[in-house]
This record gives sequence, structure tokens and C-alpha cells, in this order.
Amino acid sequence: MVKKGPIFSFFALLIVLGIIIGFAVNPIIHRVNLGLDLKGGFEVLYQVEPLKAGQKIDSDTMSNAVAAINKRINVLGVSEPNISIENGHRIRVQLPGVKNEQRARQLLSTTAKLEFRDYKDRLMLDGSDLKPGKAKVAFDEMNKPMVTLQLKDPKKFASVTKKIAGYAPNNQLVIWMDYQKGDSYAKEAKKSKPKFISAPSVSQELNTSDVEITGSFTAKEATNLKDLLNSGSLPVRMVEKYSTSVGAQFGQDSMKETIYAGALAVAAIMLFMLLFYRLGGLIADLTLIFYSVIVMAVFVGLQAVLTLPGIAAMILGVGMAVDANIITLERIKDELRGGKSILSAFKAGNQRALPTVVDANLTTIIAAAVLFALGTSAVKGFAVMLLISNVVTFLTSVYGARLLLGLLVHSRALNDHPWLFGVKRSDIRGIK
Repeated sequence: MVKKGPIFSFFALLIVLGIIIGFAVNPIIHRVNLGLDLKGGFEVLYQVEPLKAGQKIDSDTMSNAVAAINKRINVLGVSEPNISIENGHRIRVQLPGVKNEQRARQLLSTTAKLEFRDYKDRLMLDGSDLKPGKAKVAFDEMNKPMVTLQLKDPKKFASVTKKIAGYAPNNQLVIWMDYQKGDSYAKEAKKSKPKFISAPSVSQELNTSDVEITGSFTAKEATNLKDLLNSGSLPVRMVEKYSTSVGAQFGQDSMKETIYAGALAVAAIMLFMLLFYRLGGLIADLTLIFYSVIVMAVFVGLQAVLTLPGIAAMILGVGMAVDANIITLERIKDELRGGKSILSAFKAGNQRALPTVVDANLTTIIAAAVLFALGTSAVKGFAVMLLISNVVTFLTSVYGARLLLGLLVHSRALNDHPWLFGVKRSDIRGIK
């Protein structure tokens, strides 16, 4: 006799899950952070080198460098940057959506060490004497842009300006950005485009905390200088080793093509399951839908960045999820061919299939963990999606499918209908 309770529970569960998915899909899709290869943007790999002789590049130095880069990226207005330390002394920066590569390069790699020197290149003041985050763009009486700063100690500035004024006629306070050993004011002053920012003459002692940097700035150059000063100086030197840019249109085309190919692959898999495993295949197809939604929900929840390798890993995960279903359903079919009842075959098939499914997924998890630990940023994205896919496979393809199919089996509605599992009566042992 057919039990109506399990059947009611089966359809009630499907309806509840369908409603949840219906409400969840749209928010999940709109909160996915697209990577550089899908959204377009700029990527650069830097080799980190000591700023001065004897400087040690350790984990703290690298962390401080990443923190300084983060501040500069905030200036660019990038919403989902990806900064990663690779091989100890390298930093990879991915900036989705960035169009002005030159400005990004300048903000990221310029050390931004501000120094005030005299005409003989003797250091008088540096960035540590400035109040952090106080640089601003202003305009003089002629409406020319300039950058204003605030000093921590007005008395120190008064002492410096008094000394500089005494050097007349060589009373220049030379302002340098990233002064290098061997740089010379005397040499640079003869050039049409000197390396120093400005060299104003100081005629008297200035007892003030306000400093103005004037020069032949454009408004854009003044803004860049202000942003660099406010983001702080880098504790290391950044040497560019590799860079690439991806156009937004190219990224969108790549995403469309990948999603289209993935959709075809998933559709083919679902059709295959229906044809070969009938009712078991239908349950497997339903769990694939739940699998896809849960994977994306977890991915968004982790605030991970979706890339082309990530999409490939998700599609690969679909194949692994189907493998788990196929192993289980084939075990059930073997038990049915052996002459067992639907209920007995269901229990025995699940019990025998579980160790095989666990072993198969465990090896994949180990491989994904190694890829995440040793791989670059793109490989790490693939590994993260692969790890998530494996965990979700256990929830959906093993336990989820077992729950849904188990409700129908325990209702006894499937008794005497082995064809619903793809088994012919003639194949069952003892039946002619």
C-alpha cells in the first residue's frame, strides 16, 4: 500500500526549495564579484626590493607594503581589488574595471617619499614631518593648481626656513619625490623637466605649519601628487615584472562564451541522466540545480572573485556531482538486478557507493588544497571553486539526492517499477 506522507513531504520539500531558490538567485547573481578576465581591467606583478641597503624584506614588510597599496587603490575607486603576495617577495595586484593604466601604475609603484633639501642636496625635512592625510589641492591668485600640506612641528619648519634663507642667493628649498642617491639639484635645475617637484626661494623665516607646493602643475598632476602623499610612502621599492590589461568588451565576450558553453555542457549532462537513469536521473538533475545555487551562494558569501578558471571549476564540479550520483545509481541498479526489492536495493546501493564517492572527492580536495597553497592568483581562484564544489557535492548529490529519492522509495510508490531506475524486468535475477 502506497504511503502518502513521504510523497507529500517530497513535493513539499521541492516547493520550499524552489521558492528559496527563486528568491535567492537574483540577489546572488548581482553580488558576484567578477574578476579581471570577466570585467576587464589591469593586472600587474611587482618584485619587492629593499628601499635602502641592509633593509630586510620579511613578512611584516610585505604586509606593510600591501597595506600601503590598498590605500592607493582606494584612491582609484576600485571596488573589488585583489592583492596577493606570491613567492615571498612578489605582489600581484588585480584591478577590475580600471581604464587609466598609467595613473594606476604611478599610484601603485611610486614610493612617494617626499623630501625637502637645500641647494646642496642636504636633507632638511621629509615625509615623517608631515601630518598624515592632510594634503589638499588648492589654487593660487592666478588660478593655478597647487598642493597644500600641514607640518607637525612649526618650530622645526621655522628653523629650516631660517637656515635656507641664510644661503641667499642659493636660498632654494628643493622639494623631491623619491630622491635617489646621485640626484643633484644643480644638474636637474638646468633641465627643462627636472626630477624635483618644486624649488621655491625662501627669503625669511616661516613660523607656520602650512606649506604650499607650487609648480607648473596641471590640475590632474596636482591631484595625483595629493593622492600619493595622502596614501603614504611605500616601505619598499616596487619593480614591475609583468603587466596585462583586459578590455571590458573582451571580458564580457569571454564570460558570455564560457557561460554558453557551460550551459550546453550542463544541459547535455542532465539529458544523459534522464535517459539512462530515469527517475534517479531526474532526482540527480534537481540536485544539480540546488548544487549550482548553493555553490554560487557560498562563493558570494566568501566575497571571492569569480574568474574564467572559477567558472571552469564550477562546471567541472557539476561533472563530479554527477559522478557521485552515477556511482550511487549504478550500485542501486546492481542490487535490483540481483533480485532485491526497491527499498533494499536503495539502502544497499547507497551504503556500498558512499566509500567510493568519499574517496573520489577526497583526492580532489587534496589536489585543490595543493593548488591553493602553491598556485598563483588565477590558480587559487580555480582551487577555491573546486573546494567549494566538492563540499557542496556531499550536501546535494549524496545526502540531498538520497533524501529526495528516499522519500519516494519509502512511500512504496516505486515498488514493482524497476524501470524507473533504468532496469528491465528481464535483467533481474530470478525473473524470466
